Amino acid sequence: MPYISSLNVYPVKSCAGHELTRAELDARGIRDDRSWIVVGDGGGSHGTPGPLRPLTQRESPALALVQPALSPGGLALSAPGMEDLTVPRIEEGPARNVDVWGDLCDGIDQGDGAAEWFSTYLDASCRLLRFSPDFVRPVDPDYAARPGDQVGFADGFPLLVISEASLADLNARLETPLRMNRFRPNVVVADCPPYAEDTWKRVRAGDLEIDLVKPCGRCATTLVEQESGTTGKEPLRTLSTYRKFDRPAPSFGHNAVHRSPGVLEAGMAIQILDMRESA
Repeated sequence: MPYISSLNVYPVKSCAGHELTRAELDARGIRDDRSWIVVGDGGGSHGTPGPLRPLTQRESPALALVQPALSPGGLALSAPGMEDLTVPRIEEGPARNVDVWGDLCDGIDQGDGAAEWFSTYLDASCRLLRFSPDFVRPVDPDYAARPGDQVGFADGFPLLVISEASLADLNARLETPLRMNRFRPNVVVADCPPYAEDTWKRVRAGDLEIDLVKPCGRCATTLVEQESGTTGKEPLRTLSTYRKFDRPAPSFGHNAVHRSPGVLEAGMAIQILDMRESA
């Protein structure tokens, strides 16, 4: 039977994640997943007034080397060449608009210390924001499993599910195997065939039901080696040869939404409740 082999949380969007043995899920997904975001401090895309622009590994691969660690009072940050910094968790204050894939989200500025730290590291003027606790960002209604599904600063969905067998199949096609962290999943599943996650429509783990709603189209972040921050041409070059399915981008893994708050643990069995008619 399929089971959860690992769980991962990424506190700051596009920065490094870390593995969990137990994950608590709130309305937006794993608690504190993509709850912080680094943004350019110049307004719109060309420095014009407008929503702030996220900085991600697509344009700033060095973000992969930023290691965030959660603490009860805030966020500890470390990165090569930088002194460690602890950022207090600020959840009240004026909200700033952030454009995340066309969704205007409210973020609370986390102070000048965090802004200076990231600006020095990236050699660009930027700020660190935390997702406003009162703001609701709905999941795309074309893919939401039910009214009220929501997400934080993640690209579009609360969870990303990938199987170990899918990565093994991809690696068999590559000259140099890749680690799972290239794909930044929340839930990694073992003991199933390659791409089985594409065929699942609804599953249960413990008391939590999860709907797998949309294949994950992969972007340039997958080209960044997470251990070094360097970029290459894989895996997109190879994925494009067999995983495009008439879509603009090749897919790898499946986006998912959960039906209620709950808990996931490594080792939990995955019960398949419903299959899709075609993957």
